[in-house]
Amino acid sequence: MEEMTFESALARLEAVVREIESGKAPLDKTLSLFEEGKALVEYCEKALTDAEQRVTKVTPTEERL
Repeated sequence: MEEMTFESALARLEAVVREIESGKAPLDKTLSLFEEGKALVEYCEKALTDAEQRVTKVTPTEERL
């Protein structure tokens, strides 16, 4: 997947979901959208995990309790 921001990936994911939910796309296009959506979810999950790790790293232990 090309380099994108979390926000642009989330916006694209929302567009993909809307298109799938519309039910207007042919089966092949729907499958392609599903695959794209799955990749976007994985990208967003990784970005969130990375951000959480960065926050944890810079936050003193007593503040995390």
